Amino acid sequence: MDTERVQVLFGTKCLEATLCVPTSSGHKVTTAIILTHGAGGDMNFSHLVSLAHSLASKGFLCLRFTCKGLNLAYRVKAYRAVWHYLKSLPNWTIKNMFFGGRSMGCRAAAALAKQLSDESEGAVQGVVCLSFPLHPPGQTHAHQQRSEDLRRLPENMAVLFVSGTEDNMCDRVLFDATLKKMSAQVEVFWLSGGSHGLKVLGRSEESVLEEVNSHSLEHCAN
Repeated sequence: MDTERVQVLFGTKCLEATLCVPTSSGHKVTTAIILTHGAGGDMNFSHLVSLAHSLASKGFLCLRFTCKGLNLAYRVKAYRAVWHYLKSLPNWTIKNMFFGGRSMGCRAAAALAKQLSDESEGAVQGVVCLSFPLHPPGQTHAHQQRSEDLRRLPENMAVLFVSGTEDNMCDRVLFDATLKKMSAQVEVFWLSGGSHGLKVLGRSEESVLEEVNSHSLEHCAN
């Protein structure tokens, strides 16, 4: 694959982004995925880089971007700008679009997927949520607000959740209750022993990411 640093116009600013492009002649690019980070860090977070490279190596066009804003509405607007940018690229005809992100980034992904599905049926095929932050640590009352966009996703949307069983921002009982209220097609991969950062005591980061990437690839390929 090839990687290219790009800048995405966002109002009077530019968002830093990296495009991962499949280079194998055996791949015809028809599917793209956009990824972004959580409340901290940036697009170079190891999980996002690893996932983008894994997907690109299998023929997916991957664009990951940095947006430092901590306001969700701001992050959603930034995500929309990146989506417009990706659609405008002249070298590909993208038939399938997936959104994804880690923690706050996947909240923004789900929110934009909901907005676009209201505007045009089939605009987005699916969402990949790495460590969806259902609530702040110890503040489970926030789960209703944070899950609102998830519950309103349409039934033709495919959503993958990748969460650690020890994630202190995703109470298992509340999360299972949220899933029952969702109309979308839902798949959940629970990483045994995983924290909110998807770290597992006694396992290397490489082995964890390989497992996470495998589930994500299968989800986007279906």
